[in-house]
Amino acid sequence: MVHTSAQVEKRTAQYIPGACNIGRDEIRVRALTGLAGLFITAILLIILLIVHASPVIRVIVFIPAFISALGFLQAYFHFCAYFCLRSLFNFEKAGTTPEEIWDDNMRRLDRRRAWTIIAYAALVAAGVTLVAFIIPF
Repeated sequence: MVHTSAQVEKRTAQYIPGACNIGRDEIRVRALTGLAGLFITAILLIILLIVHASPVIRVIVFIPAFISALGFLQAYFHFCAYFCLRSLFNFEKAGTTPEEIWDDNMRRLDRRRAWTIIAYAALVAAGVTLVAFIIPF
């Protein structure tokens, strides 16, 4: 697809280094990922409690809890950590080819935000995992 310079300018104007690298459609995808991860986390924990799995086994809820937290945080911050680590942004329809970021300062700001979001997601997932670990069953 060939883009006019006005279209490219509009997308670039929406991109804010370290603050916003995805548009409405991509945000929706991240929110749905968060919901799916939350659902999987809840179902997995319920199953593990029903079968009386040991607390050590229950720590596997970390994985879907992390995915859920990451999805919700990316939607909330309008920022995709994966895109950032690949120096990309996308304000078009989800699944379309994202634009590349060439400026080193912009990349640095994006990476800082991405690692912050990843750290927050890990903290949330660790909290959920701790609860799963200490639930008496």
